[in-house]
Amino acid sequence: MRLWGAAREGFSTKLHLACDGKGRPLSVVLTPGQRHGSTQLEGLLDAVRVARPQGSPGRPRKRPEHLLADRGYSYERCRRLLRGRGIPHTIPERRDQKERRAGPPGRRPGFDREAYRRRNVVERCVNKLKQWRAIATRYEKRAVNYRAMVVIASLMMWLPA
Repeated sequence: MRLWGAAREGFSTKLHLACDGKGRPLSVVLTPGQRHGSTQLEGLLDAVRVARPQGSPGRPRKRPEHLLADRGYSYERCRRLLRGRGIPHTIPERRDQKERRAGPPGRRPGFDREAYRRRNVVERCVNKLKQWRAIATRYEKRAVNYRAMVVIASLMMWLPA
């Protein structure tokens, strides 16, 4: 699963997005533009539900095999949340974290460069969403209508071509 959060110009709204390895959206959360992405990680993960194959028992899957995220999610509370849920993750360290750890020795968080290179899938997913003019330009005045447009575009991405 890949995560993305970016604001449209200024402090309007921010779209937080989780997608699968094929670039299809799994969950969408819309927040005020000044809200930091790391605060939305739990809600974004809770919104993910992947149905089991037809005929197999059990609840929908909520835990990804691996999570890739950018430096915006490199906070201890995010890493603690992911460890608590048993989700392996690849998140690069922020510069201030490296500087703080430079003095006393300590174990560095694991980081797999090869896995992190696949994070561009979420950027391509956002580019596909922004091909919809209503999403790219944000014509809707209300956030609930804008989120509905994003959900409709996401559903269209899931339909077979």
